[in-house]
Amino acid sequence: MADNHARIAVIGAGSIGIATAYYLMKNHGIRDIALIDLGQPMAFTSAQSGENYRNWWPHPAMVAFTNRSIDLMEDISRESDNRIAMTRRGYALTTRDANIDAIVAQIHDGLGDAADRLVRYHTGARSDSYQPFDDADWQSAPSGIDIVQNRALIRDRFFSYAPDIETVVHIRRGGDISGQQLGMHMLDKLRAAGARRITGEVRGITVRDGFRIEIATPVGTETLVADQMVNAAGPFANEIAGMLGVELPIFNTFQQKIAFEDREAAIPRALPFSIDLDSQHIDWTEEERHLLLDDPDLAWLAEEMPGAIHCRPDGGDFGSWLKLGWAYNETPAPATWEPPLDDKFPEIVLRGAARLNPSLKTYYGQLPRTMHHYGGWYTMTEENWPLIGKMGPEDAFMNCAMSGFGTMAACASGELCAAWIAGTGLPDYAREFSIERYENTELLTFLRASSKGVL
Repeated sequence: MADNHARIAVIGAGSIGIATAYYLMKNHGIRDIALIDLGQPMAFTSAQSGENYRNWWPHPAMVAFTNRSIDLMEDISRESDNRIAMTRRGYALTTRDANIDAIVAQIHDGLGDAADRLVRYHTGARSDSYQPFDDADWQSAPSGIDIVQNRALIRDRFFSYAPDIETVVHIRRGGDISGQQLGMHMLDKLRAAGARRITGEVRGITVRDGFRIEIATPVGTETLVADQMVNAAGPFANEIAGMLGVELPIFNTFQQKIAFEDREAAIPRALPFSIDLDSQHIDWTEEERHLLLDDPDLAWLAEEMPGAIHCRPDGGDFGSWLKLGWAYNETPAPATWEPPLDDKFPEIVLRGAARLNPSLKTYYGQLPRTMHHYGGWYTMTEENWPLIGKMGPEDAFMNCAMSGFGTMAACASGELCAAWIAGTGLPDYAREFSIERYENTELLTFLRASSKGVL
């Protein structure tokens, strides 16, 4: 009977569920934890992560939240001899517009009074103060934000960019990590502490003297009884919530990426994670454009597309791969285990990314056969903030809706959810990430407006 009981059941063994269990153990000494997942740890949504992090958002709560998460990742980097391969060359947000008042306003919204100290402008004579990003070491990298509008400086430091780029907003506390190694570090610590994994599908939850969780395992159905439970089921979080009679204000969209070996050395290995903020028309030939416009199902590919295309070197300074992403899909859909990949996406994202880095045109129509085309579900609220805290019945909690920022937020979200479960002190931003924020109409109005803004 003891084997069928756990003090805490965490449903979902992606980066968020693992981090929740890890901080329950690390911060609160709780070891009787069962991690439940249908597959192997971090094998579904977490495996599709871009593995990037940043501390810039247009609201101080998200800035504080991600700063805390980066602090915790740095702790793990130190204690593990950088097992997580943490680097820091920043995020470079690019635009062809010299008037960036809207971006600056969002920066000030996020940083508040600290903006005057953390934001540096590089125009004309002040460009000499710009600190280069040759070294990827996170411990020596600067913080703050550099706004670069000196064209000569942009040409010198970001020489792969198209010559029409007028502004680079360089978020300096940002970079990449190995999300898989972050999760494995936590799992190793959890195993040593006695936490256990259960491989199987949750089929039902009954609240009676705790949570009676019915799990279909490879060897049959078993029931786990837990005193407390956490819904960290990623894109299936609403299905788990529904078993408790709860409907969460979340939905899923499917987003895709590609990774390929940059055999032509089109992108400098030291280039920061680069985002083209500007909307655009994809670089088709005139003949291709007319053919697309004549097909009702494909005409959208010849029309204006949103911005925020991502490009970054992958594999470190001595690697040779690139990652490209473009989260233009806004259509909600039920999550499926098989990824609904679009065969057209690789050429779409390549041609879109070539607007910022024209050297990528060398791959038009001839991406390497070893290219990896993959995708994952973005689970999100309308305002694109996480949901962390109490959920429905007493002793039920949630840690979900990490659309596009699950890797970078895993540590802080796990720590925060663990604090809710343990009933200890909560950070200032805790209520804003809980279901309680839906009682704050002023906050929601701001968030829903800003979610349609620059990023």
